[in-house]
Amino acid sequence: MKRIWLWWSSGKDSAWSLHELRQRDDVEVVALVTTVNERFDRVAMHAVRRELLEDQARAAGLELRVVLIPHPCSNEEYEAAFRRTIDDAVGEGIELMAFGDIFLEDVRSYREDLFRMTDIEPLFPLWGRDTHALSREMMASGLRAKVTCLDPKVLPRELVGRELDAAFLAELPPGVDPCGERGEFHTFAWAGPCFSEPVPCTVGEIVERDGFVFADLLRQVGAGR
Repeated sequence: MKRIWLWWSSGKDSAWSLHELRQRDDVEVVALVTTVNERFDRVAMHAVRRELLEDQARAAGLELRVVLIPHPCSNEEYEAAFRRTIDDAVGEGIELMAFGDIFLEDVRSYREDLFRMTDIEPLFPLWGRDTHALSREMMASGLRAKVTCLDPKVLPRELVGRELDAAFLAELPPGVDPCGERGEFHTFAWAGPCFSEPVPCTVGEIVERDGFVFADLLRQVGAGR
């Protein structure tokens, strides 16, 4: 059985990737790997607080590997951090690194290039799936997520902080991918088949920064570990 680290964004696609990988008998996910903005101590792009990220890892029953990146972060700095992570994985006998990408060829090619001449193979468990069917499958399974970030150029600002549900999908403008694969929105998965228990959270302040709108998710009172 091959040992895997899963690149974990804290969102629904990562959570569903973990669920699908756990249905296989030829691989074992042993850790989640997440890039965290060193300045703000939040998940890069999704802006999820580290404490909620740690709650997710506990609920998933997996070790969390945090990859710190600066803010702002150049492509060179990101790739250096990425390569250090690959080196760590190789040193621990990891054979595969999984990602939740679905159809963006340039993103997949970029990741594959980073693994060339290494002993680790990238894996894409959701690759090629129809995102309309996939979003319905996620929700039917009990996966629950909140929208943490959106691009106001393509989505109404008031959709940030919303639950990812049928009503949310029905309000998406034409051309917006229901999984947000083109970066239209990002999510935080707080319940689902990959977790032993929910990760309760509430929506705090809504802010606009760097061209995106963010919902600050807070650990729900009484849910601390």
